[in-house]
Amino acid sequence: MRIDISNLKKSFGEKVAVDIDQYTVNDGDMIGLVGNNGAGKTTMFRLMLDLLKADDGCVEYHIDDHVINPAESEEWKQVTGAYIDEGFLIDFLTPEEYFLFVGKVSGLNREEVEKRQAQYEQLMAGEILGQKKLIRDLSAGNKQKVGIIAALMTLPSLVILDEPFNFLDPSSQNVLKHVLREYNRVTGATIIISSHNLAHTIDICPRITLLEQGHIVKDLKNVDHSAAAELDAYFNQGIEDILTPEEKPEPAPQEPGKEVQEPATEE
Repeated sequence: MRIDISNLKKSFGEKVAVDIDQYTVNDGDMIGLVGNNGAGKTTMFRLMLDLLKADDGCVEYHIDDHVINPAESEEWKQVTGAYIDEGFLIDFLTPEEYFLFVGKVSGLNREEVEKRQAQYEQLMAGEILGQKKLIRDLSAGNKQKVGIIAALMTLPSLVILDEPFNFLDPSSQNVLKHVLREYNRVTGATIIISSHNLAHTIDICPRITLLEQGHIVKDLKNVDHSAAAELDAYFNQGIEDILTPEEKPEPAPQEPGKEVQEPATEE
């Protein structure tokens, strides 16, 4: 799915949350959206999912030669999977009941739901199904897994995930990276994730977009981790100025027997 964003603006009082002149997500892109707290990542997602009303501008989805404004049509919902936070869950259901509900909304029967959720057994790690627990009684990490699996289970052509690595243990984070890469490769779906974890984002996203105070300040190609240096430099701005002498890295030691030669001076 291709997405075009034009003159999109959203403010909360004096605070500008999103101000994007033009931004295109190409069909099949896997994009990492990064930025400091308050950069506008979650607000941007909520505008894209029609969970917030924009002050100005619009989002357009290109689906089967149709151009759809999510604020004016619900056709996009059948091909979109998203997980932003626990508000997307129905926490008085068990995970099994929730998956069946999500499947039923999308026209899947029990057998199809069970077959699709089985693909995520490694991510569930034996802690989701068969536990006789309501979703509200699961750990934060397991709630996160339920939301992500539900978002992927209907095979959407657009996937939006806000901070998907939050609350997951290191093993589950690595499994999720594999899941998202494979989903993008096999289905050709457009995937947009936001994350504060630069390492994971750089690992899996060939394109990385950097937001600051609602504005897109960098849109980087990321081939073989090529965006790492530029992102590190951006987020390390000003760090040298606040480090104490003890915290600053020491100069690299000279090799034994190799002293620094002073430049010759003319008599």
